[in-house]
Amino acid sequence: MTTVLGIDEAGRGPVIGPMVICGYMMDKREVGRLKELGVRDSKLLSPRTRERIAKRIKSMAKDFIIINLSAEDIDELRTETNLNKIEIEKMSRIINLLAPDEVVIDSPEVNTKKFENKIREKLKKKKTKLVCENYADKKYPIVGAASILAKVTRDNAIKKIKSRYKAEFGTGYPSDERTIEFLKQWIREHKEFPSFVRKSWVTAKLIIKNHRDEKEQKKLSDFAKLSSRKAHAF
Repeated sequence: MTTVLGIDEAGRGPVIGPMVICGYMMDKREVGRLKELGVRDSKLLSPRTRERIAKRIKSMAKDFIIINLSAEDIDELRTETNLNKIEIEKMSRIINLLAPDEVVIDSPEVNTKKFENKIREKLKKKKTKLVCENYADKKYPIVGAASILAKVTRDNAIKKIKSRYKAEFGTGYPSDERTIEFLKQWIREHKEFPSFVRKSWVTAKLIIKNHRDEKEQKKLSDFAKLSSRKAHAF
């Protein structure tokens, strides 16, 4: 009996919250059931639909693994490596733990052949069939299933952060104006970012730099006004 494993991630780019990597495995002859269920790229499904399908596909899986990397985890790992290498390490770990016959990965790198070679170097079973493609979650239901579980896991983590901190920061992506405004306001009020913000992201670094520059400019402006008043006093 042939087993096939799909791997995908959610939350690679956000400045807020975790990145989640999921490996979802089924007997190959069962994969058609995913398509019947409506499994596809998680971004093409509504949150409610993702939640509903996630419950179903968990019960259908031969096995699955979800790795949740917090913002703190990512910041710490990025002091020694980069995000692509982090994903390669975690994805190859999933493959080695589940030991499938075939693997399909939604490649985070444009050069998919190079990415495939990096993964294969770390595999215990060198003869494992490996397919690495960009946008694999749109083409392969087994990757779509991994995409859904990863996305639902991240969404739930974001809900918990918003609830705990009474915060509304939108999606957490740098392209979201609500996210940027939240980060700016947080720095104005608290001086440093909380644990759920990826401090190693350029977005976070720029916001801190701009805040410090504004404070410095204000000091210079206040000093200039004070000097001017003193000069007029004489």
